[in-house]
Amino acid sequence: MATVPLTVPSTGGVALALHDLGGTGPTLLICHATGFCGRAYEPLAALLGPSHHVFAMDFRGHGDSTLPDEGSLAWGGMADDVAAVAAALPPGPIHVVGHSMGGAAAVMAQTRAPGLLASAYLYEPIVLPAGGLPGVAPNPMAAGARRRREVFGSRAEALHRYASRPPLSALRAGALASYVEHGFADRPDGTVRLKCRAETEASVFEATGQITLAAVAGTALAAVVARGGEGESPIAALSPRLVDALPGATLRTYAHLGHFGPLQDPDSVAADVLALTAGA
Repeated sequence: MATVPLTVPSTGGVALALHDLGGTGPTLLICHATGFCGRAYEPLAALLGPSHHVFAMDFRGHGDSTLPDEGSLAWGGMADDVAAVAAALPPGPIHVVGHSMGGAAAVMAQTRAPGLLASAYLYEPIVLPAGGLPGVAPNPMAAGARRRREVFGSRAEALHRYASRPPLSALRAGALASYVEHGFADRPDGTVRLKCRAETEASVFEATGQITLAAVAGTALAAVVARGGEGESPIAALSPRLVDALPGATLRTYAHLGHFGPLQDPDSVAADVLALTAGA
Protein backbone atom coordinates (compact mmCIF):
# COMPACT_ATOMS: atom_id res chain seq x y z
CA MET A 1 0.00 0.00 0.00
CA ALA A 2 1.39 3.38 -0.97
CA THR A 3 2.05 5.73 1.95
CA VAL A 4 2.89 8.80 -0.15
CA PRO A 5 -0.12 10.10 -2.09
CA LEU A 6 -0.04 10.73 -5.81
CA THR A 7 -0.49 14.39 -6.78
CA VAL A 8 -3.13 15.20 -9.39
CA PRO A 9 -3.70 18.74 -10.74
CA SER A 10 -7.26 20.05 -10.80
CA THR A 11 -8.94 23.34 -11.66
CA GLY A 12 -8.17 26.52 -9.74
CA GLY A 13 -4.55 25.55 -9.26
CA VAL A 14 -5.52 22.75 -6.87
CA ALA A 15 -3.11 19.89 -6.20
CA LEU A 16 -5.18 16.85 -5.23
CA ALA A 17 -3.91 13.98 -3.09
CA LEU A 18 -4.81 10.55 -4.43
CA HIS A 19 -4.15 7.63 -2.09
CA ASP A 20 -3.51 4.13 -3.43
CA LEU A 21 -5.07 1.84 -0.81
CA GLY A 22 -4.12 -1.36 -2.61
CA GLY A 23 -6.11 -4.36 -3.77
CA THR A 24 -6.52 -6.27 -6.99
CA GLY A 25 -9.11 -5.94 -9.73
CA PRO A 26 -11.11 -3.17 -11.39
CA THR A 27 -10.47 0.35 -10.13
CA LEU A 28 -12.67 1.69 -7.33
CA LEU A 29 -12.47 5.30 -6.14
CA ILE A 30 -13.69 6.45 -2.72
CA CYS A 31 -14.99 10.05 -2.60
CA HIS A 32 -15.32 11.29 0.97
CA ALA A 33 -17.85 13.46 2.79
CA THR A 34 -17.34 17.11 3.77
CA GLY A 35 -14.76 17.57 6.51
CA PHE A 36 -13.29 14.09 6.20
CA CYS A 37 -10.45 12.71 4.06
CA GLY A 38 -9.98 9.73 1.79
CA ARG A 39 -8.01 7.59 4.21
CA ALA A 40 -10.75 7.74 6.85
CA TYR A 41 -12.38 5.02 4.75
CA GLU A 42 -9.52 2.53 5.13
CA PRO A 43 -11.73 -0.08 6.89
CA LEU A 44 -14.09 -0.02 3.90
CA ALA A 45 -11.16 -0.15 1.48
CA ALA A 46 -9.79 -3.23 3.23
CA LEU A 47 -13.07 -5.08 2.60
CA LEU A 48 -13.14 -4.04 -1.07
CA GLY A 49 -9.46 -4.73 -1.78
CA PRO A 50 -9.79 -8.46 -2.53
CA SER A 51 -12.01 -7.58 -5.51
CA HIS A 52 -10.86 -4.07 -6.49
CA HIS A 53 -7.82 -1.86 -6.72
CA VAL A 54 -8.97 0.83 -4.30
CA PHE A 55 -8.02 4.50 -4.40
CA ALA A 56 -9.25 7.32 -2.17
CA MET A 57 -9.08 11.00 -3.03
CA ASP A 58 -8.90 14.11 -0.87
CA PHE A 59 -11.12 16.87 -2.24
CA ARG A 60 -9.80 20.44 -2.46
CA GLY A 61 -9.21 21.90 0.98
CA HIS A 62 -9.40 18.48 2.62
CA GLY A 63 -6.74 16.05 3.77
CA ASP A 64 -3.51 16.48 1.84
CA SER A 65 -5.04 18.46 -1.04
CA THR A 66 -4.61 22.20 -1.44
CA LEU A 67 -7.14 25.00 -1.59
CA PRO A 68 -7.94 26.65 -4.95
CA ASP A 69 -6.04 29.80 -5.83
CA GLU A 70 -9.15 31.97 -5.82
CA GLY A 71 -10.44 30.45 -2.58
CA SER A 72 -13.81 29.37 -3.98
CA LEU A 73 -15.16 26.08 -2.69
CA ALA A 74 -18.10 25.86 -5.06
CA TRP A 75 -19.24 22.28 -5.56
CA GLY A 76 -18.60 22.45 -9.29
CA GLY A 77 -14.95 22.37 -8.30
CA MET A 78 -15.55 19.15 -6.38
CA ALA A 79 -16.89 17.60 -9.59
CA ASP A 80 -13.77 18.90 -11.35
CA ASP A 81 -11.72 17.05 -8.74
CA VAL A 82 -13.48 13.74 -9.44
CA ALA A 83 -12.92 14.15 -13.18
CA ALA A 84 -9.25 15.04 -12.68
CA VAL A 85 -8.64 11.98 -10.53
CA ALA A 86 -10.55 9.72 -12.91
CA ALA A 87 -8.23 10.81 -15.72
CA ALA A 88 -5.21 9.90 -13.59
CA LEU A 89 -6.41 6.42 -12.60
CA PRO A 90 -5.32 3.23 -14.40
CA PRO A 91 -7.11 2.53 -17.71
CA GLY A 92 -10.35 0.61 -17.48
CA PRO A 93 -13.74 0.96 -15.79
CA ILE A 94 -13.95 3.12 -12.70
CA HIS A 95 -16.37 2.29 -9.90
CA VAL A 96 -17.08 4.93 -7.26
CA VAL A 97 -18.18 4.96 -3.65
CA GLY A 98 -19.36 8.49 -2.94
CA HIS A 99 -20.41 9.63 0.53
CA SER A 100 -22.48 12.79 1.06
CA MET A 101 -20.66 15.60 -0.80
CA GLY A 102 -18.46 13.00 -2.50
CA GLY A 103 -21.51 11.27 -3.92
CA ALA A 104 -22.93 14.50 -5.31
CA ALA A 105 -19.60 15.39 -6.91
CA ALA A 106 -19.34 11.94 -8.52
CA VAL A 107 -22.83 12.20 -10.03
CA MET A 108 -22.08 15.68 -11.38
CA ALA A 109 -18.84 14.45 -12.94
CA GLN A 110 -20.77 11.66 -14.69
CA THR A 111 -23.42 14.15 -15.86
CA ARG A 112 -20.74 16.29 -17.48
CA ALA A 113 -18.88 13.32 -19.02
CA PRO A 114 -21.24 10.39 -19.65
CA GLY A 115 -19.44 7.08 -19.39
CA LEU A 116 -16.80 8.39 -16.98
CA LEU A 117 -17.98 5.95 -14.30
CA ALA A 118 -18.95 2.30 -14.61
CA SER A 119 -21.03 2.37 -11.43
CA ALA A 120 -21.59 4.49 -8.35
CA TYR A 121 -22.61 3.58 -4.82
CA LEU A 122 -23.91 6.85 -3.40
CA TYR A 123 -24.54 7.12 0.32
CA GLU A 124 -26.85 10.05 1.08
CA PRO A 125 -25.41 12.22 -1.70
CA ILE A 126 -26.17 15.90 -1.26
CA VAL A 127 -28.19 16.40 -4.43
CA LEU A 128 -31.01 18.78 -3.54
CA PRO A 129 -34.05 20.36 -5.18
CA ALA A 130 -33.51 23.81 -6.65
CA GLY A 131 -33.60 26.25 -3.76
CA GLY A 132 -32.24 23.73 -1.27
CA LEU A 133 -34.04 22.14 1.65
CA PRO A 134 -37.26 23.92 2.61
CA GLY A 135 -36.84 25.80 5.88
CA VAL A 136 -33.12 25.05 6.13
CA ALA A 137 -31.19 28.25 5.44
CA PRO A 138 -28.57 29.23 6.17
CA ASN A 139 -26.98 25.83 6.45
CA PRO A 140 -26.77 25.05 10.20
CA MET A 141 -23.82 22.74 9.55
CA ALA A 142 -21.68 25.76 8.62
CA ALA A 143 -22.14 27.38 12.02
CA GLY A 144 -21.26 24.11 13.72
CA ALA A 145 -18.14 23.72 11.58
CA ARG A 146 -16.90 27.17 12.57
CA ARG A 147 -17.14 26.17 16.22
CA ARG A 148 -15.02 23.05 15.73
CA ARG A 149 -11.91 22.73 17.82
CA GLU A 150 -8.99 22.62 15.38
CA VAL A 151 -5.99 21.99 17.65
CA PHE A 152 -5.37 19.16 20.12
CA GLY A 153 -2.39 18.29 22.24
CA SER A 154 -2.03 14.98 20.43
CA ARG A 155 -3.87 12.56 18.17
CA ALA A 156 -4.62 10.47 21.24
CA GLU A 157 -6.39 13.43 22.84
CA ALA A 158 -8.40 14.07 19.67
CA LEU A 159 -9.34 10.39 19.39
CA HIS A 160 -10.50 10.24 23.00
CA ARG A 161 -12.60 13.38 22.59
CA TYR A 162 -14.25 12.22 19.37
CA ALA A 163 -14.92 8.70 20.65
CA SER A 164 -16.62 9.99 23.78
CA ARG A 165 -19.28 12.22 22.25
CA PRO A 166 -21.53 12.47 19.19
CA PRO A 167 -21.55 12.76 16.30
CA LEU A 168 -18.18 11.08 15.65
CA SER A 169 -18.69 8.54 18.43
CA ALA A 170 -21.03 6.79 15.98
CA LEU A 171 -18.10 5.83 13.72
CA ARG A 172 -16.59 2.34 13.74
CA ALA A 173 -13.46 2.43 15.89
CA GLY A 174 -11.16 1.68 12.96
CA ALA A 175 -12.68 4.41 10.80
CA LEU A 176 -12.43 6.97 13.59
CA ALA A 177 -8.81 6.00 14.21
CA SER A 178 -8.02 6.37 10.49
CA TYR A 179 -9.69 9.78 10.39
CA VAL A 180 -7.69 11.02 13.37
CA GLU A 181 -4.45 9.56 12.02
CA HIS A 182 -4.76 11.09 8.55
CA GLY A 183 -7.06 14.06 9.12
CA PHE A 184 -4.63 15.92 11.39
CA ALA A 185 -1.29 17.57 10.64
CA ASP A 186 1.63 17.70 13.07
CA ARG A 187 2.70 21.14 14.29
CA PRO A 188 6.21 22.21 15.35
CA ASP A 189 5.17 22.53 19.00
CA GLY A 190 4.04 18.89 19.14
CA THR A 191 0.32 19.59 18.88
CA VAL A 192 -1.88 18.52 15.96
CA ARG A 193 -4.36 20.53 13.88
CA LEU A 194 -7.18 19.53 11.58
CA LYS A 195 -6.09 19.47 7.94
CA CYS A 196 -9.56 20.56 6.84
CA ARG A 197 -9.72 23.87 8.67
CA ALA A 198 -12.95 24.99 10.31
CA GLU A 199 -13.48 27.86 7.88
CA THR A 200 -12.89 25.57 4.90
CA GLU A 201 -15.45 23.07 6.14
CA ALA A 202 -17.95 25.84 6.85
CA SER A 203 -17.49 27.29 3.36
CA VAL A 204 -18.13 23.89 1.79
CA PHE A 205 -21.30 23.50 3.84
CA GLU A 206 -22.44 26.97 2.77
CA ALA A 207 -22.10 25.87 -0.86
CA THR A 208 -24.48 22.94 -0.29
CA GLY A 209 -27.26 22.81 -2.85
CA GLN A 210 -25.20 23.79 -5.88
CA ILE A 211 -25.63 20.28 -7.34
CA THR A 212 -29.35 19.89 -7.92
CA LEU A 213 -31.77 17.16 -8.91
CA ALA A 214 -32.59 19.08 -12.08
CA ALA A 215 -28.91 19.33 -13.02
CA VAL A 216 -28.30 15.57 -12.84
CA ALA A 217 -31.70 14.32 -14.01
CA GLY A 218 -31.45 11.79 -16.81
CA THR A 219 -27.81 10.90 -16.14
CA ALA A 220 -27.31 7.27 -17.16
CA LEU A 221 -25.49 5.49 -14.36
CA ALA A 222 -25.62 2.06 -12.74
CA ALA A 223 -26.09 3.26 -9.18
CA VAL A 224 -27.26 2.43 -5.71
CA VAL A 225 -28.54 5.42 -3.77
CA ALA A 226 -28.19 4.39 -0.14
CA ARG A 227 -29.54 6.06 2.95
CA GLY A 228 -29.70 5.58 6.68
CA GLY A 229 -32.95 5.23 8.54
CA GLU A 230 -31.87 6.05 12.09
CA GLY A 231 -33.50 9.40 12.87
CA GLU A 232 -34.09 9.89 9.16
CA SER A 233 -32.49 13.11 7.96
CA PRO A 234 -33.85 15.43 5.26
CA ILE A 235 -31.13 14.13 2.95
CA ALA A 236 -32.25 10.54 3.53
CA ALA A 237 -35.85 11.54 2.84
CA LEU A 238 -34.80 13.00 -0.53
CA SER A 239 -33.05 9.83 -1.70
CA PRO A 240 -36.08 8.38 -3.56
CA ARG A 241 -36.25 11.55 -5.66
CA LEU A 242 -32.66 11.07 -6.78
CA VAL A 243 -33.41 7.45 -7.65
CA ASP A 244 -36.28 8.66 -9.82
CA ALA A 245 -33.96 11.17 -11.52
CA LEU A 246 -31.22 8.65 -12.38
CA PRO A 247 -32.03 5.91 -14.89
CA GLY A 248 -30.54 2.67 -13.61
CA ALA A 249 -30.50 3.68 -9.94
CA THR A 250 -31.99 1.67 -7.09
CA LEU A 251 -32.64 2.60 -3.45
CA ARG A 252 -31.09 0.89 -0.41
CA THR A 253 -32.08 1.75 3.15
CA TYR A 254 -30.14 0.77 6.29
CA ALA A 255 -32.46 1.10 9.25
CA HIS A 256 -29.60 0.95 11.77
CA LEU A 257 -27.40 3.65 10.25
CA GLY A 258 -27.26 7.44 10.10
CA HIS A 259 -25.57 9.86 7.74
CA PHE A 260 -22.11 8.44 8.49
CA GLY A 261 -23.09 4.98 7.24
CA PRO A 262 -19.91 3.97 5.35
CA LEU A 263 -17.87 4.94 8.42
CA GLN A 264 -20.30 3.29 10.84
CA ASP A 265 -20.78 -0.11 9.21
CA PRO A 266 -18.28 -0.72 6.42
CA ASP A 267 -19.19 -4.43 6.31
CA SER A 268 -22.80 -3.82 5.23
CA VAL A 269 -21.78 -1.10 2.79
CA ALA A 270 -18.99 -3.22 1.28
CA ALA A 271 -21.37 -6.11 0.64
CA ASP A 272 -23.69 -3.86 -1.36
CA VAL A 273 -20.84 -2.17 -3.21
CA LEU A 274 -19.54 -5.57 -4.31
CA ALA A 275 -23.00 -6.64 -5.47
CA LEU A 276 -23.32 -3.46 -7.52
CA THR A 277 -19.89 -3.63 -9.14
CA ALA A 278 -20.29 -7.31 -9.99
CA GLY A 279 -23.29 -6.48 -12.15
CA ALA A 280 -22.03 -3.26 -13.70
